[in-house]
This record gives sequence, structure tokens and C-alpha cells, in this order.
Amino acid sequence: MVRFKTIYKCQECGYSSSKWAGQCQECGKWNSFVEEAEQVVSKAAIKNRTMTELSSKVLKLSDAEILNEKYILTNIPELDRVLGGGIIKGQVVLLAGPPGIGKSTLMLMAAKAWSSSPEKSTALYVSGEESPGQISARAKRLSIKSDDIYILSETNLEKIMESVNQLNPKLIIIDSVQTIYHPEFLGGAGSVGQVRECAAELLKACKNKNIPLFILGHITKDGGLAGPKILEHIVDTVLYFDIEKKDIYRILRASKNRFGSTDEIGIFEMTEKGIISVGAASDILLSGDIGSSTVGRAVSVSAEGSRCMMAELQALVSHTYYPYPRRIVTGMDLNKAQVLIAAIEKKLAVKFDDKDVFVSLQGGIKIKDPALDLAFCAAVISSVKDIPLSSDWIFIGEVGILAQVSNVPMLNKRILEADRSGFKKIFAPKMPEGHLKLKTSKVVEICDIKQLYSAITA
Repeated sequence: MVRFKTIYKCQECGYSSSKWAGQCQECGKWNSFVEEAEQVVSKAAIKNRTMTELSSKVLKLSDAEILNEKYILTNIPELDRVLGGGIIKGQVVLLAGPPGIGKSTLMLMAAKAWSSSPEKSTALYVSGEESPGQISARAKRLSIKSDDIYILSETNLEKIMESVNQLNPKLIIIDSVQTIYHPEFLGGAGSVGQVRECAAELLKACKNKNIPLFILGHITKDGGLAGPKILEHIVDTVLYFDIEKKDIYRILRASKNRFGSTDEIGIFEMTEKGIISVGAASDILLSGDIGSSTVGRAVSVSAEGSRCMMAELQALVSHTYYPYPRRIVTGMDLNKAQVLIAAIEKKLAVKFDDKDVFVSLQGGIKIKDPALDLAFCAAVISSVKDIPLSSDWIFIGEVGILAQVSNVPMLNKRILEADRSGFKKIFAPKMPEGHLKLKTSKVVEICDIKQLYSAITA
């Protein structure tokens, strides 16, 4: 005989309670408890109810076979970059992002690239949100036509697993996990229990068959991944698609990656032909040509993983008519910007109490690299003192609270990238031991903000 009991489950963390509560005592969220019916089953039923098993015998660490991490290219350069060089057989990737950002489009293009590989690998695209006609219409807009891409509109996990066993694809895409339900568990699709169990079953199946799996996930209004936190724990890689409002560029970041670095970012552009990779990231971060002089414009080199990108900072310092001067910063941390403004005011005896300061990072991309500090200071000093800065100057270095300029990671690589891009003068902290062979650039060593001011006014 099947028995049921009523429980209240937090939709944020999955904590269960026998009584409703306004605040979850586990994660602290308010009004997150939802009433659910839980099936009470015997131990024998619990033991036999999973569809797949993932287990191995006990081994000594020295006897365990080393995983040969052979990356398989998805043939989408920016996606391969963020994944660490490609995807591994059996890897489970969770892709999250706001509605309409292009997750489904990116995955459909990945299926096309995968199926058009020399091995002609089959890909199964499972959608719980769209009908086959809708998927076909989007594929037509993207000029995607392949006999090796199979589509399935299904929300029942049992039927999905039957199709996987029958087709035996080399790539599986689930769009999205919040629409899939496990027939042996109660609760609607998207509930904490359903998301957890469906993701676990998909992971076991793909690990056993060595099939790469992409799972698309929804995010909450706060920007976090919807569903239980265990969803992020059990997958191998967690990717986040981000976008600036009214911006055409999409940023892909990895918050977890068992097979690669989490420092890399991928930049995509939404076009009529779908989402395309942006290889020359510096082109979208620079607004002008090298050679001219502009007041309040300074360029730096940002490092995201192994990629060096030119970043342009624009500053406007103007007299204020308000009792409290404004500090508006776009693309950088506001607290760090206020510290740098205070350091400039202290060391150069410049008064900012009657001035508004507006600073913007060109291109609409948020960067937290401390190497941009020196360019920030140069742009602000240039604007407040009305000093033109040549566009073939570049500023690299971290500025501390006492206005000293310190070294940054990958300084040599940043300098070489600036030299390759044609910059004539590089303002940077004291170089580490070793000589760099520069083609056209000259390095000017900067120790503090006073020396920076002297260098740009010389």
C-alpha cells in the first residue's frame, strides 16, 4: 500500500519541514516553502527505483586508471575556450542564463558543429519547452540542416532515457532541466525534488555511456541558478551566460570546471545568423584609433584567463551643483574607484569635493582586473587637469590605497600584447628581472601616482 505525507520544501535549497515557515532556517530565504506530497516507500522500493546505477569496486589510488583527458572540440571557438579546450567524454555541463539570452540558440549551433565533425557524431536535442516545429523553425533561421541531429519534445524522463538507449547519441542536450519530471517521484516539474532526481539520473546515464551532456537551467530573479544547490555540485562544469542591458554582446563564464580553468571568458555576438564567436575582443573595447590625443581617455590591458584584451576607460570630471558630488562608475567596482579617487586627491592635492566623477569602461563589459587601476587614475587626472593623453599610450598596474603602483599577474604577457598592438609608450610598475624584446614600445616605470602625473605632463 502506497502512503503519502505532506511536507513543506524550500524551493531554494531543498530543506524539508513538517510545518510551513516564513523563513527557511537553512538558507534564510523568505516565503520559499511550498507544500508537496511525499510518497512513503519501503526500503526495498527505494533500493530498486533508480533507472541507472553509477558505481565501481574499491580500488587503490595507485591502481586506478588515469583519465585520459582528450578534449573534443565543439567547433565553437569561444565555447571551447571557456570549457578549457573542448569537452570530455562523459562530461556534464550546466548552462544557465536569463530568458532570451540565446542558450537554446547556442546549443542548437553546438549540435550542428558537433554533427558536422569528421566523425559525423549524432546529437540528441531534447526540449521540454518547444515543439519540434518550433525547433525546426529556429534551425531554419540559423541555416541548420543535418541528418545527424535528432530532436525530441518530451518532459517524461523515462521516455527520454528510452530514446537515449535506442538512439545511442554521442551528444545530449536537455532544454531545460526545470521542465523534466521523474515519473517515480511526486511533485511538479521544476520542483526541488524533481530537478535533483532528474539531473542525477541523467548524470548516471551519461557517465556510464561516456556521452557528453549539456543541461540548460533557469535562473531566478536574483540572478542565481534556480533549483537546489546540489544541481551545481553534481555536474562537472557550470557555465553562466551574462549580458548587459541593450547590449548585443554575450559573456560566457565558468564558475566551476573540473576539466579546465574557471578564469576564461567567451564573448559572443547575437546576429541574424545566430550567436557567433568574437575572436578580436579588443575591437569592441576600444573606441578610437591609435595616434590621436584625447582628454580623459586611457587604455589598459586586461587579462581574462589566457586572453589579453585591450580595455578603454573614459573619465569625465566636472563641477557639481549638488551638495553631494556624484561618483558613477560603469564596468568597474565602485568601491575601488572611490579609493582611487581618494588616493589621487591625497597625493596630488586635487579637490574632488565640488566635482562629479563619471568613469565608464568602453564596450559594456564588466572587468574586475586590478591592472586597470593605473589607467583609471590616468583618465581621471587627465580629465580634472585637462591634460590630453595620447591614444598610443597604455597604462598597466595596480594602485594601492597609499597610491603606490604594484605589479600585476602576467605583466610580461600584457606588455608584449601592447607592443604587438602598436602602442608606443607603456606605463607600468617596475619590471621583474629579465629583458623583453619589444618592437616599437618603450616602457616607462611608474612607482606611484605622483610619478604618473609627472610622466603624463612631461
